[in-house]
Amino acid sequence: MSETSPSSPSSPAARADVGDSLDVRPLPGRVKHSTIFGKYHALGAGQSFTLHNDHDPRPLYYQFAAEHAGQFEWEYLESGPALWRVRIGKPPA
Repeated sequence: MSETSPSSPSSPAARADVGDSLDVRPLPGRVKHSTIFGKYHALGAGQSFTLHNDHDPRPLYYQFAAEHAGQFEWEYLESGPALWRVRIGKPPA
């Protein structure tokens, strides 16, 4: 499986970061997950983006695990207390 549990950091995998980040902090809660999944679905194989959030996105991880098991990468880059940064990507083909 490419994803790691949200409590354990992963080592950086070979991937192409699309060079941008998605800051969902200013977005209303009702659109955050749909915005993040839209960004994920736009990625090509081996690409990723960095999510910026104001809290631990653990529920998002579990949604990814339920809907995209084995099809996503998840790496904590920063873990609070004010900012969480997570690299989310698609494994290489």
